[in-house]
Amino acid sequence: MSLQKNSGSVRRFAKLMKFAAWLQNLPNKITPPPFRLIQIGSAFWQSRALHVAARLDIASVLGDGRLPVEAIAERVFAQPDAVYRLLRMLAAMDVFEEVSPRVFKNNRLSAQLREDHPKNVRAMILMHNSVEMSLPWYQQLEQGVRSGDIPFQMSHGLELYAYMDDHAEFDALFADAMDSVEALTGDSFVTDFDWGRFDRVIDVGGSKGSKSISLLKRHSHLTALVFDRKQVVQTAASYWVGKESPALLSRLSYQAGDLLDSVPVAENDKDIYLLSAVLHGMDDENCVKALRNLVAASAGSGARIALMELIVPELKADFSSAAFDMQMFMATRGRERTLPEWQNLFDRSGLMLEERVGLQSLAKILVLRPKGR
Repeated sequence: MSLQKNSGSVRRFAKLMKFAAWLQNLPNKITPPPFRLIQIGSAFWQSRALHVAARLDIASVLGDGRLPVEAIAERVFAQPDAVYRLLRMLAAMDVFEEVSPRVFKNNRLSAQLREDHPKNVRAMILMHNSVEMSLPWYQQLEQGVRSGDIPFQMSHGLELYAYMDDHAEFDALFADAMDSVEALTGDSFVTDFDWGRFDRVIDVGGSKGSKSISLLKRHSHLTALVFDRKQVVQTAASYWVGKESPALLSRLSYQAGDLLDSVPVAENDKDIYLLSAVLHGMDDENCVKALRNLVAASAGSGARIALMELIVPELKADFSSAAFDMQMFMATRGRERTLPEWQNLFDRSGLMLEERVGLQSLAKILVLRPKGR
């Protein structure tokens, strides 16, 4: 029996995404090529302006109101005319709105930079534009393309996860950014997949457990075990105290460990492993090692494995998957993969792709089980 739900909505979403991709490419068709290349070449101006606005937390200062730039500047400890010019540029990009000369308010885009917004992506903006993540793009991308080495490691002397182990502030920012991924993907992973067939979710690489929390809210019979690095899980439980009900939190537990060493053992066929955007950060060899650990941990139990990942088209990749793949190239030994590339990893690991579940998001859920079961 299929684990797919809301198949009609998923198909409509896929068509909408194709239309959105067409719209995204429209400037290339109607803008003179030299001017369009200049636009693309200076696009970092936009990301840096957005980053500074997020750093100053202007969206939270504005809240539901409207303020003159002088008042904004006073609250964020900045110079008024510079704040005005920054916000004027962002408003021209449709981030913030100038409601009268030098007076601004939030709009539907800037509101999602507010710290009190349930789907705020401020941490993601701060992480992607941090010194740690920006320097490799600016300093080492060309050398990385020439040599195949990791630009992040060339800039910082360590691979990404080793760097996070040694830099607690960046590690915390990265974890916050990963927790905001749901704002990008929505809750379709909750609604478009039939989690009701299971009793326990083993959330591998689940950070603080935001995805598990979403699942527990929707399915009162579920429990969840979040499995992640020690640095992440040692403070995760306390993070939710006061934010979620004690009854819900009683169904959530944590375990520290390393996916490349071992994973929690499944008990029966009512368990399902969830790995959301975990394997795309690994090279093929480590993916196979991780998948074989999942095979070993689920052996004989009947448990399934759900990988939530992008699937890159084999021809004419969309911009989102191609851009995410370049981010993986910049920061890790991983990559976004085509379906045949995923299938090759599954074959090497002793896994069978049982079903590909569509979501109303960029990702899909690949449902796996050990071969010969």
